Amino acid sequence: MDSTAPAAAFLPPELYRSEAVAALERQHYASRFWHPVAAAADLPPGHVRAVDLLGLPVLLCHGQDGGVRAFRNRCPHRAVAFREPAEGSVACRRLVCPYHGWTYDLGGALLAAAREAEFVEPFEREAWPLEALGCRVRASLIWVAFGADPIPLDDQLDLPLREAAPALERPLVPLAFHRQNLACNWKIAHDNTLDDYHVAIAHPTTLHRMQGPVRHYSHRFGTWANVLATPWLLGDTEFLTFGLPPWNHLLLWPDGRLALIQFLPNRLDSCAMQVWLLGPEERQGEGEALMAEMVEFLAEDRVLVESAQRGYGEGFRTGPPHRLEARILHQQAIYAALLEPWYASGRMPR
Repeated sequence: MDSTAPAAAFLPPELYRSEAVAALERQHYASRFWHPVAAAADLPPGHVRAVDLLGLPVLLCHGQDGGVRAFRNRCPHRAVAFREPAEGSVACRRLVCPYHGWTYDLGGALLAAAREAEFVEPFEREAWPLEALGCRVRASLIWVAFGADPIPLDDQLDLPLREAAPALERPLVPLAFHRQNLACNWKIAHDNTLDDYHVAIAHPTTLHRMQGPVRHYSHRFGTWANVLATPWLLGDTEFLTFGLPPWNHLLLWPDGRLALIQFLPNRLDSCAMQVWLLGPEERQGEGEALMAEMVEFLAEDRVLVESAQRGYGEGFRTGPPHRLEARILHQQAIYAALLEPWYASGRMPR
């Protein structure tokens, strides 16, 4: 894929309202990428945490050896979960299945099964490890890949690592977390957050004040990520807003704050917006107030994306792209390239 924004039309609206497309997205698009699932600081050594990733139960384990690992949250014996998401992070030396007592270490190895000598066939512990998933820690977040062949995480984060490596390497702690459902397809929400054409009009007293005059907008493109850079009003630096596949947005403030916004598919006409706000430890007391600033402009966006969802019905065709919508075209080109084999075969609507 080119490292510059392509000149192209927007994706056809049919792709936003097809159940068949939604199924293919999970199999051939979402599976190629890494997904942030927790703040690294929320999982200390010797703790485990159950999370949900697109309906997939995942168990995060931080061993005393310092390794952070991810497994499918199901016992290999009869598929019962070891922990539940509502429990949060739990101090844990061993994973014990609540159904039949199979016991694992935090590296995923079976330590013991109840009444091992009584299995019908000869029993070998080594044959029953937990199912490992790809797991990495980057930018103070834990990222998990559920596909068999994801692109390398450092490639997915190509532009952020090139433009802001010191900021991403700095250990940050959670300041606040926000989650809410939006009544729109995830692609509408993702497109909107990549849309730099609407900011001055739709967010005149909120986001526009952070990003400053449109004449100062600067776009840069990597293979997988893109960025809107705007001058920081409080100093000779930039406020960076990265767009990342499959549906993520990384915001970096020069004052050390980092936010990760993602739009997780629920149903065809619904997605879950999750926002992590991280920062230096000394700013923990400011978290709720800083998140409130973000929620204000995200509420303005909610009205827009839910309105767009209602408009994306039969007979609608998108208008021409504007130069300030180049980041949308860039991310849509990645989406189209990964789904092109199925699109070309006629399995996706045209």
